[in-house]
Amino acid sequence: MTKLNFKLIFLLFFILLSVNSFSQKIVEYYEPAKNDSLRVGTGENDFFPFIQKGYTLMLPENKKLKGVLIFLEDSRYDKKNRSSKQMYNQAFEKDFAVLSVSTEIPLDFYFTKSSMISTHKLIQEVFNEHNLPNENIFFLGASLVGHRAMQYIKFMKEDDLEFQLNVKGIVICNFTLDFTRKWYQHKRDIRINRIDLWEPKFINYLLETHLKGTPKTNPESYNNFSSYSYFDEKNKNVKIYKGFAVRAYIEPAIKYKLTKQLRTLYENNSTDIVGFLAELELSGNKNTELIVLHPEDNPSQKKNTQSTWDAINKYGLMDWILKQIEK
Repeated sequence: MTKLNFKLIFLLFFILLSVNSFSQKIVEYYEPAKNDSLRVGTGENDFFPFIQKGYTLMLPENKKLKGVLIFLEDSRYDKKNRSSKQMYNQAFEKDFAVLSVSTEIPLDFYFTKSSMISTHKLIQEVFNEHNLPNENIFFLGASLVGHRAMQYIKFMKEDDLEFQLNVKGIVICNFTLDFTRKWYQHKRDIRINRIDLWEPKFINYLLETHLKGTPKTNPESYNNFSSYSYFDEKNKNVKIYKGFAVRAYIEPAIKYKLTKQLRTLYENNSTDIVGFLAELELSGNKNTELIVLHPEDNPSQKKNTQSTWDAINKYGLMDWILKQIEK
């Protein structure tokens, strides 16, 4: 055997040893779905079946973890880890675990405390069972995944819970913060009837049912449910997030929304997020950052919250997370 062949064999052995020593371990646990359904509208067929409650964990093996990235993803409609798995490689390289948690409620808005208690118990179970570090915790997500994070953090800070996550930061991606604005957006969608009305009717039904009325009849309920609202002069919920690092991604897609949906700047999640960041700074939070995605940043022909998340530079996001834990 020549010296060159020996070196090549040794190098191959070293690479294989490294792969085996440092790998991604995926742990998945979901309970069977309850054989029942929930009403989500006024029609005779407006029911959604319950989904599986549980979690998916990406755990870097044989590494000392620096922190945990948490996504509150729906086990059915978010396919358990549709968004979080896009961060697996970046998190693994930087010694972070990635956790996805789902309740049994389909498309859960976290209207009820029971949903958040269920999430809390699952998170605590995972942290205890897998010895996850309760430090450098970041919540991330688009659409309902991000909204659930905001609601869960609010619940955790307001309730006297024995187990408390040490949240370092939040990554906001193109989701609704102001549900008064959202209600009016969908009322306009229904009135002009230029898009598929399933989502506007579905969301407004849930809002009116769980918030006990409309923004006109019960404005305080909508203010309390909104992390931020342009219509709320007090905006007391904003202060809940004062102590966290916040990076926000928006994709206004103004021309797309105007031509495809006849929506204006008022029917745009970007409006909520920019307003939220302004109020955060007024409350004293100086650790915020806004990233605006332009048409050339996202080649997707369909512009929605998930396509915004898909287009984000995940390595740039991971670099931002690392900078936060160094502060």
